[in-house]
Amino acid sequence: MAVFVVLLALVAGVLGNEFSILKSPGSVVFRNGNWPIPGERIPDVAALSMGFSVKEDLSWPGLAVGNLFHRPRATVMVMVKGVNKLALPPGSVISYPLENAVPFSLDSVANSIHSLFSEETPVVLQLAPSEERVYMVGKANSVFEDLSVTLRQLRNRLFQENSVLSSLPLNSLSRNNEVDLLFLSELQVLHDISSLLSRHKHLAKDHSPDLYSLELAGLDEIGKRYGEDSEQFRDASKILVDALQKFADDMYSLYGGNAVVELVTVKSFDTSLIRKTRTILEAKQAFFGKKNMFNKKKKERNKEVFVGVKSFNVCLSSELPAEEPSKSL
Repeated sequence: MAVFVVLLALVAGVLGNEFSILKSPGSVVFRNGNWPIPGERIPDVAALSMGFSVKEDLSWPGLAVGNLFHRPRATVMVMVKGVNKLALPPGSVISYPLENAVPFSLDSVANSIHSLFSEETPVVLQLAPSEERVYMVGKANSVFEDLSVTLRQLRNRLFQENSVLSSLPLNSLSRNNEVDLLFLSELQVLHDISSLLSRHKHLAKDHSPDLYSLELAGLDEIGKRYGEDSEQFRDASKILVDALQKFADDMYSLYGGNAVVELVTVKSFDTSLIRKTRTILEAKQAFFGKKNMFNKKKKERNKEVFVGVKSFNVCLSSELPAEEPSKSL
């Protein structure tokens, strides 16, 4: 009996994660249905929805054949760690069970964009704020050059007059708690991405597709600090849902309704497959005054460039981005 209960718990953990479509244009058709999607095939879904080919056929009925001559102008994928699913408004999104929650990367999608649209230097932004990992290529260099990317920068950004702190209902969350600030800083990043892009609207109207990949771990830290039954976790979850919906609406609007906005919620990955990176504890120490090595790391990583494409790569994890499969965004 005990073994049966354990197996049920394992099955629930495997199938409890979700892959959701927050926004999509008419040219990309996602069908309603309870079809599980393997975690390792998420990059293929993103590639196919953008009109790119994949190495292995995807026999998943959730994605139908859309308009092959009308490519989405952007794909935006947000991954939230620490929760199986979020309380998204019913009827507003399409969600599928996510099985085999292994770390995945959109590097293959980024490579397709580089190969086919290198002369047009599309926007490619891959970001994990809590781990201080950011990767920008092409026009992203100019659009997001003022984006806060280190935890120290994010903390300073939060306490500026026009930050999200002035508009968010914090409720049980506190401005004086480092874990809360880590969570709130990720919401600030979402706000700043859409805000900065709105100043360069012409970039969302060119012929090259753009890619945004964002990894958020703040809610996971809230759950670890206060517990998943805590008032703080409930408040943070609601705040995050509202922030994600606004971010999806803003990005969809900036691209004239021709963008796919996707959400992946994962309670936890298979730790045996996760690449070693800076721990959140180390990140928190940097967040609150430890010596920051950002400038040094930036110089080191700037040596990594794509031939023919103006780019820079900042990665403050313990390793450089790996080839697929990898933990990096």
